[in-house]
Formats: sequence, structure tokens, C-alpha cells
Amino acid sequence: MTSQRVDANVDAQPFTLRDCALITIATGRKAQNLRELHAELGRVPASSIYHHFWERLLRAQFDEPEYNNDFASWAYHALHDKTLAERLSVISPTDFADLEGLRQELLDLIDERLDEKEAASWVQAEQHFYFQRGQMVIFDSGQSFTTPTDLIPYLDSLSNGAIYYHFIDARSRTEQRSNDFSIWLSDFGDAYRELAVSLNSLDPYFSSLKGIRQQVVRIFSAYFKGERHE
Repeated sequence: MTSQRVDANVDAQPFTLRDCALITIATGRKAQNLRELHAELGRVPASSIYHHFWERLLRAQFDEPEYNNDFASWAYHALHDKTLAERLSVISPTDFADLEGLRQELLDLIDERLDEKEAASWVQAEQHFYFQRGQMVIFDSGQSFTTPTDLIPYLDSLSNGAIYYHFIDARSRTEQRSNDFSIWLSDFGDAYRELAVSLNSLDPYFSSLKGIRQQVVRIFSAYFKGERHE
């Protein structure tokens, strides 16, 4: 696929690059064993479940997490239940139509583990699981782009906050349930349809924000075959 010169009459607005930061807020709910975790999971706001699956990516981390969500990480590190940790870790929130479906999957997996291992019910974890939720602060980066090729030189330096906002938050924020780049590209008609589809096929869950950025760079590079300007 070679780059295409876009007709100047195409009705596409400039892409405004935004960034975000996370404020973590305590819910006041906690659990120290598996039965307590199950009980609290049935009561906490859905925004807390979202936080422990998605917004954890915005928290400062010194290394790549071993598990993909906070529930799996706690099961392994605090309960020392590797079996449960692995089952929780393979859950992808993108497989569910809404957070209530995701909540039910968590409850079902924990129920299953409690049935398998009754002693697990009251094993006291080395530390509590503290249910939290996030408040995102969004701000304008001051950058906007008229065409996709204008964006290419900046992709490598996109902040974690920008990646999160445009590729993860967009899925719950937009009517199309898509990333902001693909939605913008669709405004050009068919000119960048394949690029939009490729970006939209990217599953952001089983990756770090750095990994998502690297995949985005690869997709753009493959599409334009190294061309940096139209």
C-alpha cells in the first residue's frame, strides 16, 4: 500500500492530540480473603472494576507486570493462589459488551475456585485488596495534525497518557467504540480505510502502553512503507 494524496475537499477536521493523567481515589472497600473479594466485587461501582483492569496502565510501574489486572496480581502475590491468578489473568475486558458482564465473569471464576478449594475461602491474604477508582484529568497537548502523514514523525514520542486517551479511553467514550485515530481516518472517506481497519484491529489489553505505541508505529510504517511525507 502506497501513501495516497488526499483531496483537499475531503471534509476531515484536524486531529487534536490530547493527553491525560490519573488521580486514584479510594472507594473505602477492601478484602483480605477470597470470600470477601467476591462479596465486594458484587457491590463496588463498575468504575472500580474498570480501574483495576484498564486504568492501572497509567500508574507508574518500574517493570512489566506479571499479570494483566489487579485482581490476578493480588491472587498471586497476596493469596499465593497461582491457579486463580492465571485464570483471572486471561480475562480480556474487550470480550464483554459492558462492565457488568466483566463483573459477572470475575464472580463466576471466583465461585468456581471456591467450589474447588473450600479452604481458599478464608485464607488471609498478606495484604488487603483495596478497591479504587480513577479520575482522569484530560488536557490539550497543543498539537494538531491535518493529515496522517503529518502525524507520523510524532508517533514515537507519544506519551503514555496520549496513548491511553486515544486508544483505550476512546473505546468507552466514543459511539463507534473505536480508537480516535481510526475514527479520524474515516473522515477522509476511503483514502485511509485500510489503515483505520489495521489500527482498529489492535487489541490494547494484553500489552503495555509502550507496547501499544510500538504497534501503532509499526502499523503506520507498514502502511506508508517508510514514506514520511505526501
